Amino acid sequence: MKKTALVIMAAGIGSRFGKGIKQLAPVGPAGEIIMDYSIHDALEAGFNKVVFIIRKDIEEEFRSVIGDRIEKITEVEYAFQSLEDLPDGFEKPADRTKPWGTGQAVLAAKKVLDEPFVVINADDYYGKEAYVKVHDYLVEDHPEDGVMHICMAGFRLGNTLSENGGVTRGICDIEDGALKGVDETHNIYKAGNGAEERREDGTAVPLDVKSLVSMNMWGLTPEFMEILEKGFREFLAGLDGEDIKKEYLLPDIIDRLIKAGTAKVDVLETKDTWFGVTYQEDKASVTAAFENLVKEGVYPENLYK
Repeated sequence: MKKTALVIMAAGIGSRFGKGIKQLAPVGPAGEIIMDYSIHDALEAGFNKVVFIIRKDIEEEFRSVIGDRIEKITEVEYAFQSLEDLPDGFEKPADRTKPWGTGQAVLAAKKVLDEPFVVINADDYYGKEAYVKVHDYLVEDHPEDGVMHICMAGFRLGNTLSENGGVTRGICDIEDGALKGVDETHNIYKAGNGAEERREDGTAVPLDVKSLVSMNMWGLTPEFMEILEKGFREFLAGLDGEDIKKEYLLPDIIDRLIKAGTAKVDVLETKDTWFGVTYQEDKASVTAAFENLVKEGVYPENLYK
């Protein structure tokens, strides 16, 4: 069996969630958090290693809430995202407080990854289908054609909206099953049975709820880490004194690879419903959703009994 890893980005500050660490908020009937279900689904799909990307200051609580438990059922590694974790020759700007972004988060795991891996957000529930499709893709043989073959789980926009406010989604441009680009679209709200983008000028643009969007679930290879490392140096070298909030983001990096013709990103459609804790008010609906999944027999009442 090929080794494959689940990489969970859990270092986010979660400012919109309010007090507490939103990634560690219990939502399951036995106190499970969203990550418990993600790990359960990934292991069931065939992944056999978990890498947690966290901040050093939450390590103790993180291990207590979930890490120590997961170490009993699979291989676990930790990576730490830090503002100060920069390549030789670079220093953190004195007034920089914003994290460097998802690209640097994944790069933090370079030392503990030498197998294909899927990247997810800690506070997102993706459903079972996506893990199966991404895992199967990662263990398949792909053409040796000088192009890096990676993948992305594509979710239908209508299955990714919040009842409690606007969300940002990367709406995908797809041709023959391959990603051509991602249009980062902000302030997307539910509108009746549809969805709309509410712009700053007061206008609302209807959106197709069947459009596929990126939820930051990528199937990547060790080769990608080398590109990520080189790109981070280039990103830092290109900053000026006023760029204290600019981020090094996975979608931007992958978009550049697509446009350069050095990567092919296959989009694997899933019809599962995404849900996550973006706003404090989302927690009640997410808890209710897991209750229903348990009642329907999708999950046991206690994942680790």
